[in-house]
Amino acid sequence: MLDPDELLDLAESIKTEGLRRDIVLDMDGVLLDGRNRLAACKIAGVEPRFTTYTGDNPRALVFSANVVRRHITKGQQAMITAMACSFSGHSLRGLAKTHGLSRTRLSAAKVVLQHSPHLAEQVRIGAFPLDAAYDIARELKAQAEALQKKRDRLTENAPDLAKQVAEGHFTLDDAITTLEERQEHTRIRKQIAEADKLRLADGHTTPPLNQLAEQGDITWHQAHHQAEQYLTHRRSAIHHTQQAIEQAAEHWTTIRPAVTRPGTAFTREVHAGLSPEAQELAAHLTPRT
Repeated sequence: MLDPDELLDLAESIKTEGLRRDIVLDMDGVLLDGRNRLAACKIAGVEPRFTTYTGDNPRALVFSANVVRRHITKGQQAMITAMACSFSGHSLRGLAKTHGLSRTRLSAAKVVLQHSPHLAEQVRIGAFPLDAAYDIARELKAQAEALQKKRDRLTENAPDLAKQVAEGHFTLDDAITTLEERQEHTRIRKQIAEADKLRLADGHTTPPLNQLAEQGDITWHQAHHQAEQYLTHRRSAIHHTQQAIEQAAEHWTTIRPAVTRPGTAFTREVHAGLSPEAQELAAHLTPRT
């Protein structure tokens, strides 16, 4: 309703200029639009005019009619328009153009309406500003999306845990913690299996770490630690070996005469000045006849 002064102004206008817009009733005579005009007619002593709404969406009519009220804020207009959109099926873009409202403000109103409907009503009646309601609703939306993401993750990776959550045997956070523990154990088992496979391929004859952990000879934690150590050492050894070979390749032009012409005086003198390890390498590089 208008405040008393505004209502008196409306009554004076109706008394001098007449009722410009009919008051709208539904088929049962229930007032849909024109509450202030009806009250002003009584104050002015003017007989009101009525029209009957024959459409099938009276709620949309009520909300749409309220958008054009001069005494409401842009935030209220946006909220009423968003509510009307939910009933009428019209697009926000179309309603924004019709009522001269920004799409940004309408989008904010839609978020509030979807994620904080109790605040949407407060915005509609002017008891709470749209911007403040949007900040709250956006936070609630983020929380809801985070929860849904957890539920989707649980459903995809652990249907049994998702079922226990649905039945109330587990909280969602506890189920996620259990899932992460499972995934971590799976990751550890996979890394141990990778290390065992490489140890076998590299010619190690000691029992696989996975076997030792299964038998209880070592813990899974110990097996994982040894697997990580082996993989780290192996990567380091490969890297240093590659570096050493690359260095030898850089000097291959110089080395070649001493290994491709065995039995010459030059080769014998080169070998004589080498360490036993270098002599062994040269022997391996020398082609066999």
